[in-house]
Amino acid sequence: MKYIIILFTFLLFSCEEKKDVLLPKSNVSIVKDVQDHSPIYIFFKIEGKDTLADVNRKNSIISTNWIFHIDKRLPLKLVIPEVIKLQKKKRGDSAHKNEKAENYYSYADSIGKNLAFLPFTKVYYKTGEPKFGVRIHFTKSNLVLVNGISVDKSDLQKYLQKIPSDKPNKFVFSFDKNLAFENYIHNKILIDSFEIPVPSLTNEEFIF
Repeated sequence: MKYIIILFTFLLFSCEEKKDVLLPKSNVSIVKDVQDHSPIYIFFKIEGKDTLADVNRKNSIISTNWIFHIDKRLPLKLVIPEVIKLQKKKRGDSAHKNEKAENYYSYADSIGKNLAFLPFTKVYYKTGEPKFGVRIHFTKSNLVLVNGISVDKSDLQKYLQKIPSDKPNKFVFSFDKNLAFENYIHNKILIDSFEIPVPSLTNEEFIF
């Protein structure tokens, strides 16, 4: 637990208001190190009976890599609108734009005992249900639906590879808007492990 305490302490004192972020955990590191970065924090906040996503991006610099430290308890319906706003701002700032700068989500690797990162620079988030391609939907109840058919996660890659088509399939991933951010990260890491040809993927993700 020592590394978790150190990690949370780092996050706690990295922001002026001294709040903490409970990061998602996984057992694999997609990216282990990111240089020249700026932190963006999205905190879990309770105000009355409402849950809010409280954003702190005071120390972010457009020309650097951005690391999004997002509380694992937040649902996507609160997280993604804020991420869209920040992506739009970074993509639209031509004066300070750095084509090599990336965006990453942070999480804790519970096996490697390190902070890990998941790149999502090229992702364009859309609200609403996709109307094209092979639709892979991750539900709040941890089920996966492929064109409406329930598929076990452990069989998902093989299932996708066996879908018949007279032309190359286009795979479209979507996520329940009420899915917790931690589960979203788990699903993204799963997708990253699939051997899917790049032409078969779209850079759009749908939240509904």
